[in-house]
Amino acid sequence: MIRNVELLSLMDKKTYKPQTIDELIKVLELKPAVRFDLQLMLDELEQEGQVIKTRYGRYGLPHRMNLVLGKLQGHPTGYAFLIPDRDEDDIFISSNKLNGAMHGDKVIIRLLGPFNGKKSEGEVIRILKRARSKVVGRIEIIRNHHGFIVPDNKRLGRDFYVNASDFNGAKNGDKVVAKIISWPNKRRAPEAVVSKVLGPEGAPGVDTLSVIHQYKLPLHFPKRVLEEAEKVPQEIEAAEISKRLDLRQQLTITIDGADARDLDDAISVVQLDNGHFSLGVHIADVGHYVKKDSKLDQEALKRGTSVYFPDRVLPMLPTQLSNGICSLHPQVDRLTLSVVMEVDKAGNVRDYQIVESIIHSNARLTYTEVNRILVDNDLDLREKYQHLLALLEAAAELAKILRNRRDSRGSIDFDFPEAKIKIDQHSGRPVDVKPRQRTFADSIIEEFMLLANETVASHYYWLQVPFIYRVHEEPLVEKMGDLGKFLNTFGIYIRGIHSGEVHPKAIQQALGEVKGRKEEQLINTVVLRSMQRAEYKPECEGHFGLAAKYYTHFTSPIRRYPDLVIHRIIKRLIKEQGKMSEKERIKLTDFVEYAAKTATERERTADEAERDINNLLKVEYMSGKINQEYTGVISGVVSAGLFVELPNTVEGFVHVSSLTDDYYLLERDKYRFIGQRTGRIFRLGDRVQILVNSVNIEDRRVEFVLKEML
Repeated sequence: MIRNVELLSLMDKKTYKPQTIDELIKVLELKPAVRFDLQLMLDELEQEGQVIKTRYGRYGLPHRMNLVLGKLQGHPTGYAFLIPDRDEDDIFISSNKLNGAMHGDKVIIRLLGPFNGKKSEGEVIRILKRARSKVVGRIEIIRNHHGFIVPDNKRLGRDFYVNASDFNGAKNGDKVVAKIISWPNKRRAPEAVVSKVLGPEGAPGVDTLSVIHQYKLPLHFPKRVLEEAEKVPQEIEAAEISKRLDLRQQLTITIDGADARDLDDAISVVQLDNGHFSLGVHIADVGHYVKKDSKLDQEALKRGTSVYFPDRVLPMLPTQLSNGICSLHPQVDRLTLSVVMEVDKAGNVRDYQIVESIIHSNARLTYTEVNRILVDNDLDLREKYQHLLALLEAAAELAKILRNRRDSRGSIDFDFPEAKIKIDQHSGRPVDVKPRQRTFADSIIEEFMLLANETVASHYYWLQVPFIYRVHEEPLVEKMGDLGKFLNTFGIYIRGIHSGEVHPKAIQQALGEVKGRKEEQLINTVVLRSMQRAEYKPECEGHFGLAAKYYTHFTSPIRRYPDLVIHRIIKRLIKEQGKMSEKERIKLTDFVEYAAKTATERERTADEAERDINNLLKVEYMSGKINQEYTGVISGVVSAGLFVELPNTVEGFVHVSSLTDDYYLLERDKYRFIGQRTGRIFRLGDRVQILVNSVNIEDRRVEFVLKEML
């Protein structure tokens, strides 16, 4: 029987014209008996949008038939853009050409022609897959006769009609989850039935629940998963110890945040007689407890990643594992997968072994403690951890060597703070927002994990086995061109940026030029947004940002599914001494491709949800700061006004109409507003004094005014 790839390759030939199934059987020289199997294959490909069946029963590829497959990105005002699956420009879809499709839906569109001389325009002709079956939002009830759900996701662009009989206990202003029962058309709004009432809008925790439901994140583990987790032994079987490299006598520690509960990595560092370092990176052997295709494994694959909010964690694995037997707690034996490396004074790995092991962590330290020991020279802590000082000082020296090695090859480090949001445990309200400070201790663990990931990726790449890699592709030429124009306004030039042959080292050097300048954080942010997003792939295509040829995620199997998958592959190859049958190789190749794609999707959903929650909490926090004064940096310039970012990471908007001392015009190419009478300029990176003017929690929007304009 022909494979999908061969069939699609045939259809992509220039000489191919859409053919019926009987014609395909003849061209492919297949036996008539396989007609049923070929029909099933075509039906599946058609359902996925990879092939199109015409009204005359002929099959062809969408892009050969003036059709484009992709995902819709809606706009609050009703129109949308198609983001094509293939590497093509976005396509504009007017509201009257959506034909019932909504934000996030996977669709096929017919190209209609150019839009405003810039973008192509299209019309949705088929909806392949709906992005949602439920909608989350605020219900507005009109005289108890009917109501409308105003979606939290503004990109949906439409309110959902609800009959009074379908309120199911919801009161006006409640946040609800509703099942969609009909989709929009040109004459009718979409309809929904309330299935769950979350509570009054603005009540503690309700908005967080709204985000969790909006992104379809699982709040609870199914009963059968929990039952399986309960059966996992919380003690190590004696028979297992003899099968492993016993590292329990080696001095080993964990270093994590003070509030971390799932400890999946430990380190050991010793300086050898030849001046080299023996670095052990020991990772929780989750694969020993979570067997492939078990209920725990199926749920982990479904979740893909743990999701972290300021007030809670939605873990990938139940706490019996993530905080129990898999977590590398101090003073207990734990099963691990270890990468033990001999690293020379230049940061090169001279020798290594990847083994199943057992460790006994001697201490759990926090980043704050380690920083106080190594940087602040805290005498009390140095006395308390005297037995660990040699390990910590060797770790510090090795981390600096590894960082210098990464810098020399061009690895890019973005230096901007992420928000640390403190939640009051009683009220559920944000009481503080500030940038999280990265310490030298953070960088120690980061360098060691990066080195372990590169070593593992390189080893299994050269073994040529199915694997999952962490890939960061080179930036798009168009985005690099835009970035070059942006940086030129600050007098910064990057070699090769306009030719599309930019090296990460050139970007690294540019970021070094702005170190300490007022626009440093802004430029870091813009450069980051100009990069491709990292993803999981079965192909080893390198990591541009790290300037690494080989890279994977090996170090966090408690919270990331790809790490768990490659742990299983490693364990399987250790057991069978690197041997794998062709049948198993084919099966594993298919699985890692699916797992990589699924994990990338789950990761991006988690990132969006975490960002949404953080933005919501920031806005809630600022609602208590009306009329307070701050110094901020202009972080964006658009036709409507200025975005200003505060030192606490909150971003607000200054509308151009509030600049009352002059009439200001936007000079888009110079990222600035200029006053027509005074010649006064507001540009990216400028510091300004603002007052908090208003806050709209529903729209996640904070409005500022410049203090001097009042």
